[in-house]
Amino acid sequence: MDPGDGKRLLRQHFRCPEEIPSFTVAPGLSQPSGFFRLNAETICFGQCSSVAPAASVAEAPPVALADVKITAASIQLPFDPVQVVENLRRERYISRSLINKGRLGTNPLVRNIYYLGRPFMPTMVRKHLQQAYFRGWDKVSFPKWPVDFTVENIFEQLLLLAMKSQGISKLPFVWFWPDGAHSCAIMTHDVETSCGLNYCEKLMDFDDSFGIKASFQIIPEERYTAPRRLLDNIRNRGFEINVHDLKHDGRLFSDHAEFLHCAERIKQYKLQFAAKGFRSAVLYRNIDWFEALDFSYDMSIPNVAHLDPQRGGCCTVLPFFIGNIVELPVTTTQDYSLFHVLGDYSTRLWREQISMIRAKHGLISFIIHPDYIIPEKAHSVYGELLFYLSELRSKGETWIALPKEVAAWWRMRSEMEIIEEGGSWRIEGEGSERADLAFAVLENDRIVYEIDRRAGRPRVFNRAGESPREFPAASAVQSAELKFPKR
Repeated sequence: MDPGDGKRLLRQHFRCPEEIPSFTVAPGLSQPSGFFRLNAETICFGQCSSVAPAASVAEAPPVALADVKITAASIQLPFDPVQVVENLRRERYISRSLINKGRLGTNPLVRNIYYLGRPFMPTMVRKHLQQAYFRGWDKVSFPKWPVDFTVENIFEQLLLLAMKSQGISKLPFVWFWPDGAHSCAIMTHDVETSCGLNYCEKLMDFDDSFGIKASFQIIPEERYTAPRRLLDNIRNRGFEINVHDLKHDGRLFSDHAEFLHCAERIKQYKLQFAAKGFRSAVLYRNIDWFEALDFSYDMSIPNVAHLDPQRGGCCTVLPFFIGNIVELPVTTTQDYSLFHVLGDYSTRLWREQISMIRAKHGLISFIIHPDYIIPEKAHSVYGELLFYLSELRSKGETWIALPKEVAAWWRMRSEMEIIEEGGSWRIEGEGSERADLAFAVLENDRIVYEIDRRAGRPRVFNRAGESPREFPAASAVQSAELKFPKR
């Protein structure tokens, strides 16, 4: 491994100064990869030199943090942080976790039979089949339900080590969201049937009544034909159109050669729809194939997939890059799963997930199907959700945006730099006029975040996600307070 990779990984996430120490990897990494813990709460998957990784999460993975060696120049880790983070984001732990093995839904023949008969199945029949399929979902310990923050916890632990090695208590970085927003939220509508397609106009009216715009994911082939008038109207009203799979038959990722053939047709629909983003059917995915789709962003990877046919999860609530594609993970429970698998017609679970994600300043992303919220009972719950989101926005703490806007922001943020000039720090790069200078503050052996609000007083967010407390006003953030030791 290049000794700078861990440093680059941390800088990519926080957009902090170049002067943070390098990370090196201790020799003698284990073969094969397995599960271990960074600390008591944070599960990792990869190779480790200091402990023997466990074959499964159930085997009480050992803790590796005690074997970290810190100097002023570098931090030696008993694992490769790039490997561990990528293993989680790209769900490479699945092959060893056993969470999908033996499940009927992973058998291609069973899957094909199900999707051939699915259009003719009443919702009640599908619901009972899916409830049987998901039996035991609540016993899956990793990723952690209902939201998993493993990747965020790893980054915070690495940043804490970096700050300790330099003897500093405050480190500048580019805040995660524009205009100092506490968190971000996106609404997306996957249109599965002609019934849902016919409801799109009314759904736009309903979303607009709360001042919330959404993206509509349209299936290009076989399920229905989307009228040009509807597609134009979606765009003209300020909503967004994305490509939703190809045929929504569960087969897109079944064979690589066939996938590449389908990818070429999908690219044609990308141009036809003027789409920036993609989402696969039922969140089936093979992340290593994504780049062949050539979209600006994707929305096919769940944070935790206990209630999806393909188990797993990327274990993060922040966007990340898969090559040149921005991934916007699905971080909340889908409406169909909530209503028909859990049998919960309330916003209780959604509110719990929103609260947890806001505490980590993450992306709150929803999949709401026009097909499933037509009944009054479901429609009423969706209205409660929109009202709650609009309240969060009115407090100035949650940025509600279209997916393409979020992806564009994350791409711009990835190029921003923190510059020291005239005794102060500033942000440079496209979009920096909307970016806020933030600080990671070491407080009682944990990281808290402070935002320097240029027009007023800085805000500080603690890990519990409580209302921000104010710090004394400061006219400028002096870089002298944050000097790195000379090497």
